Amino acid sequence: MTPRSPHLAILGAGPAGLDAALEAAGRGWGFTLYEAASEPAGNVRTWGHVSLFSPWSIDASPRMRRALAARGTEVPDDDDACPTGRELAEAVLDRAAALPEVEPRLALGTRVVAVGREGLLKNEEISTPARAARPFRLLVVDPAGRERIDRADAVLDCAGSLTHPNPLGDGGIAAPGEAEAEPLIGRRLPDMAADPAPWAGRTTLLVGSGHSAQTAARDLARLAAAAPGTRVVWAVRPAEPRWRIPDDPLPARDRLAAEAEGLLRGASPAIEARPGVAVERLERSNGRVRIDLRGAGGALETVEADRVLALTGAVGDHALYRQLQVHECYASGAPMKLAAALLGAGGGGDCMDQTGLGADTLVNPEPRFFILGVKSYGRNSAYLMRIGWQQVDDAFGLLAESFAR
Repeated sequence: MTPRSPHLAILGAGPAGLDAALEAAGRGWGFTLYEAASEPAGNVRTWGHVSLFSPWSIDASPRMRRALAARGTEVPDDDDACPTGRELAEAVLDRAAALPEVEPRLALGTRVVAVGREGLLKNEEISTPARAARPFRLLVVDPAGRERIDRADAVLDCAGSLTHPNPLGDGGIAAPGEAEAEPLIGRRLPDMAADPAPWAGRTTLLVGSGHSAQTAARDLARLAAAAPGTRVVWAVRPAEPRWRIPDDPLPARDRLAAEAEGLLRGASPAIEARPGVAVERLERSNGRVRIDLRGAGGALETVEADRVLALTGAVGDHALYRQLQVHECYASGAPMKLAAALLGAGGGGDCMDQTGLGADTLVNPEPRFFILGVKSYGRNSAYLMRIGWQQVDDAFGLLAESFAR
């Protein structure tokens, strides 16, 4: 008897998920590619107006390039030009999703909200063949809001890390008053050139120190030059931020870091930097927000703003697999073996220095369940897309061995 083809559930139609779908199709394996957004690469589109730091030459996987080239579609391969998220989605990801081997199996507007093992709880059949023999059970919500159960022989979680923005408060928890002030808090990097109205001529409290916050500070400074009355208080947790990397291999990243450090030092009269502070409390009053910032030694400063732009990072949906036997790092939230390997390699270092760390680092106690792509790095920001494509190779090699047994 010829064994049946395995069926995979691939969560997220972004760079890693689409790459995994193409690999599954190439092997003749069945799969469903779930995407919560109404278009492919929903997470990428949330920052579609922002340019990547990396050039076209490393922004599309070899699998995507081969599959598209076979149908006469060439992907940009420039070593100098860096696409925006929207350009990447339209030139590569949308076209990969529309390929005949992918599109019929792509479930858009369909969210996987929980994954379990049929007939088993998290604490049952620990490291036994009986657990691997049970199919995965996925609770799925379709575009109409209807719930259903799907089943799969393996699950690849490629859902990304932008699904759960971090709270504003110190210690990574919500600040008092944050929930009440939520209507006046933005948690995604806005396109201020396309829609300046919420920010122009207003006072904004910008919170964060990563690349998104640096980009927002730059964009707000440019907006202020054209819109009098625009004021920004920039709350940065590090007391002495240093963002530039010596001999940075990514010129676009270096330019942003240099401009952001200049803004911290007063390059724009519209930007008032507050390094070394944490958000202590928020209070919504008369359509505005009063925010207490706590500095060194516990001193408080109260700032009044029309809006808060909270760019404090985000994490993936870890509750998705709470009934599975997934071993996560207590610090980064990444799968434990991968997190340990990254720590052993010096904590990850710069993203451009990243190399694959081997198939074994992707293995969880839960058989045939893999976390791939940027979500696999947890809170480690050194991820590069080519790592996700290497992970796809490694995971499928392990699955092939498993299904052959």
